[in-house]
Amino acid sequence: MQAARIAKTRGVHALLLVAALSGCVLPRSGPSMRQIERAADVPGYDMHVVDVTPTVAAASRSVEALGFSADFINASAVSPDQIRPGDKLSVRVWENVDTGLLVGAGQKATALEAVEVDQSGQIFVPYAGRIEAAGSSPDELRQRITETLQTQTPDPQVEVVRAAGDGSTVSVMGGVNTPGVYPIEAPTLHLSSMLANAGGVAIVPEVAQVKLERRGNTGRVWLQDLYDNPRLDVALRPGDRIIVEEDRRSFNVLGAATRQARVPFNSQDMSVLEALAVAGGLNGGSANPTGVFVLRREQAAVANRVLGRADLVGEQRMAYLLDFTRPEGLFAAGEFVIRDDDTIYVTEAALGSWTRIIALAATVAALSRSVDLLSQ
Repeated sequence: MQAARIAKTRGVHALLLVAALSGCVLPRSGPSMRQIERAADVPGYDMHVVDVTPTVAAASRSVEALGFSADFINASAVSPDQIRPGDKLSVRVWENVDTGLLVGAGQKATALEAVEVDQSGQIFVPYAGRIEAAGSSPDELRQRITETLQTQTPDPQVEVVRAAGDGSTVSVMGGVNTPGVYPIEAPTLHLSSMLANAGGVAIVPEVAQVKLERRGNTGRVWLQDLYDNPRLDVALRPGDRIIVEEDRRSFNVLGAATRQARVPFNSQDMSVLEALAVAGGLNGGSANPTGVFVLRREQAAVANRVLGRADLVGEQRMAYLLDFTRPEGLFAAGEFVIRDDDTIYVTEAALGSWTRIIALAATVAALSRSVDLLSQ
């Protein structure tokens, strides 16, 4: 009986030992630093491994510039009183006779409300006919109506008031507190004042972009740049569309990092140090701080500049290598700018695999002791 228990116990121990030995070849989070470096030597793979220095960081810097074209910048502010097709006007006429053309008996004035300027730019006034209105100020139109009517009624007095209509409005949408259609008026002739009129921006200013669409042309600026640079506070035009959006850029963090995820940008420019900080940093138990890569498809012009060459054509696979154990490596990581869709890959230290093996061995030993206790 005792011999049978011993044999059974040894059998269990053998199974645990086999499991432990098979676990010595453990899966890891991705290729090692040496494997990536060797891949650059594979013919036809077209990958370049580059040690990042402050010089390389400067050569690789290619930040997407946002801004408005000259057509937007040079456009002058429109007159808030200028009448345009789609506007609605209020026309009031006083006549100095008992029975006038427009007024009834016992009345001195008549009001023509909601007179719409048609797409040809004209309005219709009884006894005056069709009159050109678009492009005029209310006072200029008043004089034009007066000159036409005074040939039929003595000394007519005319008042024209412009109400903001479809022809002098802009649409404000996206990340603002009060989206809607707003008239271009004296206080809202420019982009920043119209945003304020819409309740201000409702998303984090550091990642807010303002897009302006006008007759097939589009411009886009960072909200912070709009605040800092008055030249970007362009004049608005009827029919403009203002869209406030959150920055859509993101990067990937993989390997022996604290968190593996796709991470959105939280500012206009982010360095590798800032990007890793947002992602939680390196995994202290498994990361290899000498093997942090930024993987990117680089345009040929930038790749040639970084590598000191002139013969590369087309997109190039680049693996930028950073060593966080050296002071110059930390400075370089603080200067190397992350771009949209970059992948930060943290290789695993050799000690990390041994740590997992030791942990597994400890688990096996604990299980063996439990088996011994149960077999007694």
